[in-house]
Amino acid sequence: MAWQWFHRLGSPRWFYEKTGRWLVWFAPITIALLVIGFTWGLAFAPVDAKQGNSYRIIFIHMPAAVLSLAGYYLMAIAGGIGLIWKMKLPFMVMKSAAVIGVAFTALTLITGSLWGYPTWGTFWEWDARNIFMLILLFLYLSIVLLGQVYPEQEAADKVCAILALVGTVNVPIIYKSVDWWYSLHQPASIKFTGSSSIHPSMLYPLLLCIVAYYCFYTLSLILYTRQEILAREARTKWVAALVEPGTENRVKG
Repeated sequence: MAWQWFHRLGSPRWFYEKTGRWLVWFAPITIALLVIGFTWGLAFAPVDAKQGNSYRIIFIHMPAAVLSLAGYYLMAIAGGIGLIWKMKLPFMVMKSAAVIGVAFTALTLITGSLWGYPTWGTFWEWDARNIFMLILLFLYLSIVLLGQVYPEQEAADKVCAILALVGTVNVPIIYKSVDWWYSLHQPASIKFTGSSSIHPSMLYPLLLCIVAYYCFYTLSLILYTRQEILAREARTKWVAALVEPGTENRVKG
């Protein structure tokens, strides 16, 4: 049963049909969580004693950083599955995750710079975490560009998957950079072992924003993957039937 379910997940048509039903309820939930999270954090969370209102960018910056790192693992895992089991859908997910990863990582760097100016007195420092986040952006961009320049899709998918897997070494370095090197970045505010250094009145809206970002990432991934499926499967009968209803039955007949 589990093996059958795994192979269903590798079917572009099955994914497209299933996710079409999910979007009806998942999209409104995602939008509601984003609105509530941003409103709570940006308007109602208390002012920070040291940073004032400038800290509020954390409700945009930190969730984006979390998803840029978690999304890289997802992209690499999808590429690995595509290489090992030679499935088409994981490669489509990998390509979609790369595009979204560029956006989330760029948002992380931009909001970090905006936060850094009132905090550090400069928009950019060659801080260890900044450097490796920039490398992460280049990795995402490389995978997006490689997927476009290769004339053969199969070769492009393999090269991108290999690069994604090799690049995973950068993610734990980003996590541990504040511990391994002198860093202007503060240590992790949210801790799963021990007490967090952030007050609950700020922590709860931040956690809600992170959940909302996860939902938004998932929604974006589904939409991009559906678009990629239609592009790659354009010559199949079932996609032709979507464009012109009844085509699939006429072909069979």
